[in-house]
Order: sequence, then C-alpha cells, then structure tokens
Amino acid sequence: MEAVAVPIGPALQAARDPLPVPEATVPQPAAPDAPPEVVVAPVAPPQAVWVDWAAWLAEHGQPPAKVVPGSQRALWDGTAVYLGIGPRTQDGRIEVFHRDIEKNFVPLLGPEPAVPKTPRLVVIDPGHGGTNSGSRSIVGNAYEKELTLDWARRLKPLLEARGWEVRMTRSEDTSAELSGRVAIAEQAGAALFVSLHFNSGFPNAQAAGLETYCLTPRGLPSNVTRDFPDDASQAWPNNAFDAANLRLAFRVHRRLLAATGAADRGVKRARFMGVLRGQNRPAILVEGGYLSNPEEARKIGTPAYRQKLAEAVAGALE
Repeated sequence: MEAVAVPIGPALQAARDPLPVPEATVPQPAAPDAPPEVVVAPVAPPQAVWVDWAAWLAEHGQPPAKVVPGSQRALWDGTAVYLGIGPRTQDGRIEVFHRDIEKNFVPLLGPEPAVPKTPRLVVIDPGHGGTNSGSRSIVGNAYEKELTLDWARRLKPLLEARGWEVRMTRSEDTSAELSGRVAIAEQAGAALFVSLHFNSGFPNAQAAGLETYCLTPRGLPSNVTRDFPDDASQAWPNNAFDAANLRLAFRVHRRLLAATGAADRGVKRARFMGVLRGQNRPAILVEGGYLSNPEEARKIGTPAYRQKLAEAVAGALE
C-alpha cells in the first residue's frame, strides 16, 4: 500500500522526530470488569511535546474527535480509540501528546483508503490451533481454537465473493508457530493480514465487548502488555504501516460493532503480539468477544453469530 502524506498543520510542526520517548513504565491491562473510562494513561516525560487540542481541531476543520484529560480512551466519530499518553490540562487548555496526534488522529484524517485495491490477497489467521487450544467457553465448553477456525471458514468464501484471494494460516485443527503465520503472509505477498481471536477474563464473568488491535507505534507505550517487555523506543517491521494499520483496525472494528451491538472496548495498541510485529503489510488482530461472559459466550457459540462476525469483517474489506 502506497503511503499518502497528510498535512499536519502548524500546531504539530514542532513535534517531529527525534522523539521524546515515554518513561520505561508501561500501562498494565485494566481489570477485565473496569469501565474503559477509568483507565488512566501513564504520565509523559518532562521533555514531551504537547499540542493544543482546540488549535489542532480548528486546523483540521473540527474532526469528530473527543479526548478526556488523564484517560487513554478517546473517541473518533463515536468509536473508541486508545491513546498512549493521557491528555493533560495546562493553563485551562487541553493538550495532547504529539505522538498520539501523529499516530492516532492524523491517520484517520488521511485520504488513503483502509483497504488496498491491489494485490487482492488477504491472509486470515484463525488464532491458536492444535495443542494450543486458547480460551475455553464457559457455555458449552468449546475452545477458542475451534471457534476462530469456524469464523475463518465462514469468512473465506465471503471474501472470495468480493474478489479477494484468501490464504489461511491453518484450515484444520493444527498447530502453527507465530513466526510461521507471518511467513505465510510474506511468502504469499499478501496485502493484508487479519488474525481472529476470542477473549477471556476468567474468572471474571462481567467483561464483555469487542477489541481490535494493531502494533504500537514507536515512541508510545502499549495499551496492553501482559507482562511482556514494552520498549517504546523500538521499531518493528510492521511499524512502517502504522497509519494503514490504524485505518484498517478502525474500519473493521466499526463494522463489527454495528453488526453485533457489542460493547465497544476500543481500537488498541500492543507490542507483544508476534503475529503483528514482523508483518510487512497492514495487520490487525480482532478479539470477537468474551468466552468468559455467559451472555457473550452463548452468542459466540451459535453458528448464526459467528456468521454475523464473518459478514462484518468481509463487509469492512469491501
């Protein structure tokens, strides 16, 4: 996908590389039952460059964006997008960390489409498989590996009907290394990579909703680390697609929300996901609901709901 430059305006001109790198301390995942609004972002380092939020909005024609000082959760056109550093209030003004402006808001202004026209080849990755069963549903005891494979099998013909060539990282209940899943996309010369998963907060039965992930940009902490190292100064191959990743994640996430009516847990960033880091193409990971939540697990356990998930992803890749 060819990159398209987006004018960033004078409010952001002073905030270019070299980057002020956030502190080494990274945020930990919120408790599964915590409402997203109470997730507080890490504090930016003293040398951080901040952008006047009102001025940036004015420069770009008041885009449909909303931030809350101290919270990672922002809204773009009513859909949650998680920032790396919480906005702050300074002298009565709301200010946003410049890297969040560049990596989480500017891409959503861009003219570049979320889905490339060529090559029309997408790799669908049903999470887990073989000896790696993933999470277990508390309703019916189905394993995540079974449910993601069924989701992928339903998605494949829908995409093919839309003109996509589809490769799957696994078509049966077989084990697949994370590096091997990346290699499949590389060898195929895929335009996109979409990994399908289901979530679990067990023993918490309250957490519910959809999450969509893409790789954390350099210079920002991840929203979720799961106790893995999170070096904000490090760049991975997939960081070359930061803007395209976000546009794709946002588009798929919105279609899934509209199709299911599920709670919006947001488009988030993570650096530990091995299927994303080495990709040389836009790549996302979708969490299609919580197998630890009785109501959501009951829905996920039905073929009709998994068909709905498949149709939403296919529709997003029109």
